[in-house]
Amino acid sequence: MALSFFRAGALALSLLPLAALVPRTPSHPTSTAAAPLQGAKPDPQVIAQFGLFENPKLQQYIATQGKKMTAISDRPGDYGFTIVDSPVINAFATPDGHVYFTRGIMAYFNNEAQFTGVLGHELGHITARHGQKQQTRSTISSILLAGASMVSKSIASIAQPLSSVVGIGLLKYGRDAENEADQLGVKYSTKVGYDAAQMADFFLTLERTEKASGAGSVPGFLSTHPNSADRYQRVKGLAAQAKQSVGGRALTVNRDAYLRSIDGLPYGEDPRQGFVEGGTFYLPEQKLRLPVPSGWKTQNTPEQFQMAEPNGKAIVALIAAGSGTLDAAAQSLAKQLGLTSPSAQQTTINSFPAMVVEGDQAASSQQSTPAHVRAYLIQDSKSIYALIGLAPTASFGTYAPQMASVAEGFQRLTDASKLNRQPERIRIKTATGTTTLASALAASGVASSRYEELAILNGMKTTDRLSKGMLYKVVGK
Repeated sequence: MALSFFRAGALALSLLPLAALVPRTPSHPTSTAAAPLQGAKPDPQVIAQFGLFENPKLQQYIATQGKKMTAISDRPGDYGFTIVDSPVINAFATPDGHVYFTRGIMAYFNNEAQFTGVLGHELGHITARHGQKQQTRSTISSILLAGASMVSKSIASIAQPLSSVVGIGLLKYGRDAENEADQLGVKYSTKVGYDAAQMADFFLTLERTEKASGAGSVPGFLSTHPNSADRYQRVKGLAAQAKQSVGGRALTVNRDAYLRSIDGLPYGEDPRQGFVEGGTFYLPEQKLRLPVPSGWKTQNTPEQFQMAEPNGKAIVALIAAGSGTLDAAAQSLAKQLGLTSPSAQQTTINSFPAMVVEGDQAASSQQSTPAHVRAYLIQDSKSIYALIGLAPTASFGTYAPQMASVAEGFQRLTDASKLNRQPERIRIKTATGTTTLASALAASGVASSRYEELAILNGMKTTDRLSKGMLYKVVGK
């Protein structure tokens, strides 16, 4: 799924360390004597990969809710809470004490209690030190789309020098850790006054999204948080016990307030950050376009746009290569790619000044394969872009024509329909009378083919009835 592209501050091919995500010395999970964690600032690696979601109001909302919850947690500390700009439905916590929500998961919550329950669950992973009791399972995103299983292991091994940052599945927990995080999520959300039973309902929504997305989709919450058949009933039971523990008093749900807070939230992929259509990749913000070889698989991240031959035998990646001169960019790229005896030749591509850098990349281990690299550095005003083609040395010639075709198709984007493409957004509607969700969606102009999608987004069934004045979600430009 397309994420953001070329965000400010994202350096192409930066070999970022994983030290910030390596578990530290463990201690008792609920020890209040343990030193508080210092995760108030988001990890630059996470922001580089997913981008910061630019919505101060929502960012302040989750920070306020997070601070309120940390104050009553088993390990109060200087934790941080951030929304990242990804359409993937996920939330995750890093061992240093930072909780991340994607804008994708924020779209699927249907009340504050659901959000708060998941917030408590993620905070529970931190306070119970789950990330520090196991080896960090860092998913390294590479220029090969390895995270999406789009390339073969042989190609993945030769492109290892291009590895960049940590993937969305930072940690994957076992059932015991998930159960404990569920218990803590119920405990914490109840203590701050929310109905924890809503968290169980949200797990049903997650299951429906996973089934609807099908196999091979981009990993979501249930990929990094293993589910179980009895989870819904277990969390419902825990929530009922927690409610009894506070005297059975009324607990907050806040459906309307939450829905109004996400009115206008981007839904799904944001074309402003780059999109593929009709065999072409469009970059509206940069006013650029380039072709995608027929049948090749693609993935867009904040740092690079990646294309892979269907069987993973070759790749092409578009990255930002900084500013300055083409000569300096060529030298820097050759060094970062570890090219031996690289050559460089000046040229012009569709009126853009360019340089072709070519060389061999030695095998990084006995299991890896020597690769050949041909990179096209293209200058557009002060910006330099690099189209990096890579394949095993023995078969590079087979794919060189396709790589050249991609480079030759690097052009200025002038089509207004592509330049002005806007993302879909969550729109909050009000039922004008008692009706079914399907009828309300129809009245709002939603195509019948999207009824089930929108029913899942609303945490409802199409046959569920809405009362007059009830809020519900639709999506539109």
